[in-house]
Amino acid sequence: MSVIRLKGQADRRLRAGHQWIYSNEVNMDATPLKQFNAGDQVIVETAQGKPLGVAMINPNTLICGRLISRSVDTVLNKSTLIHRLKIALSLRDMTYPEPYYRLVFGDSDGLSGLVVDRFADILVVQISTAGIERIKDEVIEALQEVVKPSAILMKNDGKMRNVEGLDTYVEEVFGHVPEVVYLKENDVLFQAPVWDGQKTGWFYDHRENRKTMQTFCSGKRVLDVFSYVGGWGVQAAAAGATDVTFIDASEAALDHVDANLVLNQYEGESNLLQGDAFEAMQSLIEEKQRFDVVVMDPPAFIARRKDIKAGEGAYHRANQLAMRLVAKGGILVSGSCSMHLETSRLHDIVRSNSRQLERFSQLVYRGTQAPDHPVHPAIPETEYLKALFYRIHNNMGL
Repeated sequence: MSVIRLKGQADRRLRAGHQWIYSNEVNMDATPLKQFNAGDQVIVETAQGKPLGVAMINPNTLICGRLISRSVDTVLNKSTLIHRLKIALSLRDMTYPEPYYRLVFGDSDGLSGLVVDRFADILVVQISTAGIERIKDEVIEALQEVVKPSAILMKNDGKMRNVEGLDTYVEEVFGHVPEVVYLKENDVLFQAPVWDGQKTGWFYDHRENRKTMQTFCSGKRVLDVFSYVGGWGVQAAAAGATDVTFIDASEAALDHVDANLVLNQYEGESNLLQGDAFEAMQSLIEEKQRFDVVVMDPPAFIARRKDIKAGEGAYHRANQLAMRLVAKGGILVSGSCSMHLETSRLHDIVRSNSRQLERFSQLVYRGTQAPDHPVHPAIPETEYLKALFYRIHNNMGL
């Protein structure tokens, strides 16, 4: 294999366990990146010429390398894929009794740029790096051998593919994948629109947080903001909520909410509000509506570091509107999937809103991503999900 050589001290992060190489860490005089093609696998060396392992290279991106092995004798091929998929599967098998989970979570499973969600015998695959795209056929063959699915859908339409210089497409690569697939989470049934929905069609990451949310919902009024297909609100309904309101910008997503309520034979009241979430919440405030449980789980308002200021403003506004809709003594669930928003900062945003609105808030639960989204201890980017549960009171003079 070809070699890339790092600058002096640029190996420190890799030695500490991280797997990414930035273009400004490469010694361009000794090993110019332009000599490589996107997706090449190369040996990585320190400034002194000592091998560090093998990486996938993309010379056209800021993250130009992703370490796939710390042995120069191991490349990412079908055999390696099968080995790592078996390890990933063993974690999920010991964690979940039924085959509904994220089977592969990128770097955390030693497969940077690969995500696989499992819906029983149907797999939805997302590839976000040129290196994995290069060996796509081997990925499919390895999944067939390890999981033995009836069908595989490639949902390769994510934004990261544009960064990597890859085309976007959605296609069946094995078997037949219907427009919607079925899953079970916390004993609640759902249909997920894997072809046309967000990401892979479903978000398994909040599974444990939704389970906790259910404990507060029996006999209560619940509001699910940015509901998508009802992951939170339908589970609240299944837990005995008497009245659930869903807000989402997508009419199609709300159609799936309705279908998921029917799927679980919900007999309580439901209200589907299609439109801008901020405007919808403001309208509910003006109508003097109040809810015992309000779930605020927005999309990532902070996609990149440069978005932090504007994104924090959006989180502040969203949580303020949500807090105004919480009934006395009710629960606010404040979620975030923005890696660049630290948990302490989200907590500070809620604290600030509490003071501005003269509310007394108590943090009663701090949640993160489910075990099928394991965190790589040396890669902070793999720890992204937050769910903070607060009980909200009137000011109480405090």
